[in-house]
Amino acid sequence: MTENALNTQSTQNMTVLVTGASGKTGRRVAEAAEAAGFTVRAASRSGAVRFDWYDPSTWEDALRGADAAYLAYMPDVGAPGAGEAVGALARQAVALGVRRIVLLSARGEDQAEPAERAVRESGAEWTVVRASWFAQNLSEGHLLDGMREGELVFPGGEVLEPFIDTRDIADVVVAVLRPDSGYAGRVVEVSGPRLLSFRDAVAEIAAAAGREIRYVPVSAREYGGALAEFGVPEEETEFLIELFETNLDGRNARLSEGVREVLGRAPRDFGDFAREHAAVWKA
Repeated sequence: MTENALNTQSTQNMTVLVTGASGKTGRRVAEAAEAAGFTVRAASRSGAVRFDWYDPSTWEDALRGADAAYLAYMPDVGAPGAGEAVGALARQAVALGVRRIVLLSARGEDQAEPAERAVRESGAEWTVVRASWFAQNLSEGHLLDGMREGELVFPGGEVLEPFIDTRDIADVVVAVLRPDSGYAGRVVEVSGPRLLSFRDAVAEIAAAAGREIRYVPVSAREYGGALAEFGVPEEETEFLIELFETNLDGRNARLSEGVREVLGRAPRDFGDFAREHAAVWKA
């Protein structure tokens, strides 16, 4: 029997809970895990398997009978209360027999330490996957509307960032979830293969879409003021201002080798991502 066949056989008896299964990473983790032979329990606030980080009464039913779990905290792993919620869920998971937990975290985000520590101390076999800025943040979610209208207003300055395709995050998560992957008790940092400024990224998207899209840098405080005007709660707005002021200070202007280390291949390039999704920005 080949190694791949053995891996498939070993995953067929594993049930994986995927939180945030309708989100940027959760949806792709669920798809990749199913393709790899796992039994996937795709959980979200409105899905067939209901899971809500803010409603602990939904946790037990989602966790019971699972062997492993992928945790993606919403709205951000460093948000106020994330450490407490992740810790409570991880401990409940272990009590219900969940052996493996993979937490999605963020590279360079000091605010994520409480959530990472909570998973490390939960008693589970844990892996933390720290990712750089998602390429899909520019093709999905609240930034997309402005880009469709012709501009990205964002507090990214001219800082460099190695944008990562969330499909690579999903592939890494599934690989480290495999039995005997060797990644239990480890932190894996993943990024894209090259550094781009947000201005560079928008220019590549504009070229792929065949239209003009401008990048308009603003301060984190200005951006927070706009969020508040759109009804974002004050606590969340203040957190995002702090997050942008720290994480977009240049600390992440470096590459990480986690994708190549875990998967044995290079991460997907941002230019390929832009060309594949060009129709999204034409609407």
